This record gives sequence, structure tokens and C-alpha cells, in this order.
Amino acid sequence: MDNQGSSTIEIAIILIIILMIFGVILSSIENSQNKVIKAEEINNIEKMTSEYMDNLINNPGTPENWNEYEKGTPGLAIVSDGNVIPNSVSYSKLIALGENYEKFVNQKIFNSEIHTSMELVPYNTNIASVKIGSNDEGENIFSINRYVKCDFYKNYVLKDLQIDGKCNRNHDQSQCSCNYFKSFKGNLRQTDYYLLLDDSEKYNVKYFVDTTRVVKGKVWQTVTSDKIYLNDKFDFYDDTSAIVFVHLDKAKTKAVIVSVPKNFDKDKLNYDYFITNECNLILKAWY
Repeated sequence: MDNQGSSTIEIAIILIIILMIFGVILSSIENSQNKVIKAEEINNIEKMTSEYMDNLINNPGTPENWNEYEKGTPGLAIVSDGNVIPNSVSYSKLIALGENYEKFVNQKIFNSEIHTSMELVPYNTNIASVKIGSNDEGENIFSINRYVKCDFYKNYVLKDLQIDGKCNRNHDQSQCSCNYFKSFKGNLRQTDYYLLLDDSEKYNVKYFVDTTRVVKGKVWQTVTSDKIYLNDKFDFYDDTSAIVFVHLDKAKTKAVIVSVPKNFDKDKLNYDYFITNECNLILKAWY
């Protein structure tokens, strides 16, 4: 082979090498661009989910009772005595959000471009966690966590016996816990009343139930269960209603009086479900 042919081959080899180098460089640039785009997408999703989470737990929604009408703008914050409790989650609103999750969250907030789920995890191990949204988690999961106050079934509480009440027997509230509520005979057809106590109170406190129309004295009974059914302890006499008093012989007793529907899940008739709890709200997002 002459020198001209040899030079042509060398040039061809050099061109091939140059093309390969350019190919590697272009591929590297493309990968870098994809990584930058991916990083921006991740940052945008993290920012969006974080902002959405903070809005949910600090806003009761519009209207405030949106969960009753299944329309409006959802918020999860608890409202107490007309005041919004920051960093809080209303259980009833969380359940309502879960029932319309695709509409309210995936479509309205994230335009169905990503999938999400939320889970409310109580620090109290006696209470089960609650998860709403998608169950099929994909790759590249982003997780946002917030510490919140949560109320579960607190809206069914009539009286908290740790708070000073009123007594028709003149019991000293520095030594006893007494409080009262009004009930109608007709209520008992659809409503169950319970006295729920923290498990630590069993055998450490005595109680009795009476009404303002006292006919005979009541005997103190030792609490042997963390829930006491009250319906059969009401004395209406000839009246259609009664003011019912619950007396405990211990001050600041960890106990609540609740009014729940007849079909209420009896497994959840637990004192812990009816007080404010500390929880972790987790929002996950993925493609």
C-alpha cells in the first residue's frame, strides 16, 4: 500500500475517533441536561407538595364545612371555638378528603401528573394509622412529614371530666370530677351515651349517675372497665328529658362523656380516640 492509501486510512481512523469523542460528549451533555431537568422536576414537586401540605394543616377549607357538601376547597385544620388551630388535622375532614381524593388532590392540585397518598400516624400506639390516596407507590417517592395535632372522634365528646364542671350534689371539685348534659327520651333510639376512661383510671375511681330530679340516693360504684354504658342509667320519670349528672370521686379524672350513633364502631370506643392526639402527617408523591 502506497503512502497516499496509508494516509487515507489514518485520516478515516482519526475521523472515526473524533466522531466517537463527539458522540460521547453529546451523550454526556444530553445526560447532564436530563439530570438538570429531572432535578428541577424533583425540586418543583417537593416545593409543591410542601406548600400544599402546609396549606392543608393550617386552613380549615372553604367553606369551613366543605366536607359536609363534598365541594369547595379542602383544608384539614381543626376549628375550636371559632379559632383555627395551626398545624392540626380534623379526622372527619381527612376521611372526607380520602373519599374524594382523586378529584380534590390528584386532579385539582397535581393535574393527574403525579400520584400521591397521605397517612396520619398517631404517636399513641393504641390508635390505628389512617391512609388515604393511592396504594400503589411507584419509583422516586418524595415524602413530606409534618407534626400535627389530631382529633379523631373528639367531636362526639359532650363533656371532658378533666375540666371543671358542675355538680348537683355539691361535691368539692378539688376532690371530685362531676359534669352534666341534657338528654331526651327520643335520643336513646338513635344515640348511645358512654363514660370513657383512660385505662389507668380503672379500679382507682368510683362513680355514680343521677339526674336533677333525685328520688333516692345513689351508691358509689368502683370503675372496673374503661367504658361504661350510660343509657340504662338515665331516670326520666314522667318527663321527656333529663339533666344527667356523672360523678367521679377523684379530681381531674381522665374521662369523657360521649354521645355516638348506634352504629358506631365499638372497637373504637376508647378514651384515646376522643381526646386531642399528637400525630405525624405524611404526604408521599411519585410519578
